[in-house]
Amino acid sequence: MPLDPAVTDLERLKDHPAIAALLGWNSSAVQGAKFDRNELSIYIVREFIREACEKLKSQGLVNFLSDVTCADYYPRDPRFEVAYHLLSHQRKERVRLKVVLDGHDAVVESITPVWPSANFFERELFDLFGIHFLGHPHLKRIMMPEDWEGHPLRRDYPVEGYR
Repeated sequence: MPLDPAVTDLERLKDHPAIAALLGWNSSAVQGAKFDRNELSIYIVREFIREACEKLKSQGLVNFLSDVTCADYYPRDPRFEVAYHLLSHQRKERVRLKVVLDGHDAVVESITPVWPSANFFERELFDLFGIHFLGHPHLKRIMMPEDWEGHPLRRDYPVEGYR
């Protein structure tokens, strides 16, 4: 059975409740969207990620943060894509918010004030990718020793570490 092609036209996706809420709140905060294999990803301008999370949560469109992850697309720029995996138990629906970051400016607001469970996810991304989260209550290494040089999940990190 062939898969339906991905929908990336924001105009065709604007009726989805999460996208409609974000566009109604601040249309300049939404950079794009993709609906593929029954999964929705919404690209958010990095300055608005915390407010976008608050908006979706306050309107009851999502109620749970299941994960915060990162992908490194080195040598491409923008280099990083931070993905916030959100869930609505009531609607039985997942929404993924994504923020793209340049390699030389990998900084984004912390969403820990919205979802306290983001604390450890953000610390993990700080430790392994070097993403800085503004306003995080305790941003320090969580997996690697404090004196470790570099961020081991970056694609330009040497396989055997720095020597």
